[in-house]
Amino acid sequence: MMLADAAGHAGQDRTAGAAAIAAGIDDMYEAFLAGDRPRFDGHLHPEVTTWETHLPGPLRTRSQLDSYRDQRDATGQRPRLAVLAARDKHIDVWGEFGVARYVLVAQAHAQGPPELTRVTDVLRRVGDRWLIVHHHAELLREPEPAP
Repeated sequence: MMLADAAGHAGQDRTAGAAAIAAGIDDMYEAFLAGDRPRFDGHLHPEVTTWETHLPGPLRTRSQLDSYRDQRDATGQRPRLAVLAARDKHIDVWGEFGVARYVLVAQAHAQGPPELTRVTDVLRRVGDRWLIVHHHAELLREPEPAP
């Protein structure tokens, strides 16, 4: 393979990887809205770390995340949302790893005020799937200005 061909192939892999990551992120939040936890969890690596503004400290594995969600759900505190969507996605792919940065828009009511969260997900390709190995989300106090 010539060098130019290798560079073109790598660019196609990055583009395809970024598209797959974007589709996976969209599917994950659609699964949340549908209450489909197995489908949502299908996007998470078993050793995912989860750091979010509202969580009780960093959760360092999926089992810790599951324990937190089980306790939350048992008390009826699972968020009920009309909108949960990733916007303004920026995705980079390097071989078997990718990073997605986006703003997560959450609305309890379709016409209600949005809550904006800045998110960074680090992903690893496992077989033909991209799984989140680190999720970091920070609630924005004020809407971010448009670029």
